Amino acid sequence: MPSITPSYLYTFVALVAVSSLLVFSFMAYASAFRVSSEARQLTKLMNCMAAKSTELLTLTLTTNATAETFVQMPAAIGDKQYWIRLRNDSVEAWLEGGLGNIPTEGTELRICLPKETSVTGCYIGGFGAARLKCYLDAGVLQIQLSSSSEGD
Repeated sequence: MPSITPSYLYTFVALVAVSSLLVFSFMAYASAFRVSSEARQLTKLMNCMAAKSTELLTLTLTTNATAETFVQMPAAIGDKQYWIRLRNDSVEAWLEGGLGNIPTEGTELRICLPKETSVTGCYIGGFGAARLKCYLDAGVLQIQLSSSSEGD
């Protein structure tokens, strides 16, 4: 009978090892699925903001008046904080975003806006709406992004 007990023990250890591998692989898969879902939701939110920005730019250019809109934003994406920022250089203007509390340089999520635009502002996810304000300043289209809780 002493030879049967070690074989049961080896079988139990093998089952624990295989089940641990399965559990950890499913956890990794679920984590990867959640991250891709969060990135997809952030991209969808950025597309909405870029469309609203372009709409305001067109309205301001057509009417030569100041235009402003509020876009209701989610408090968080999944369980993570997010940010959206408007930036430009001498060549182009763009909207960028990412997950986290602090805007970082070199983000991969970027949507280009019309070239003859000067943009500023940042929105960090939380409660409230994002405020987009567009106006002409010395013939240059300006657009500002801020939180609805911030003043002028």
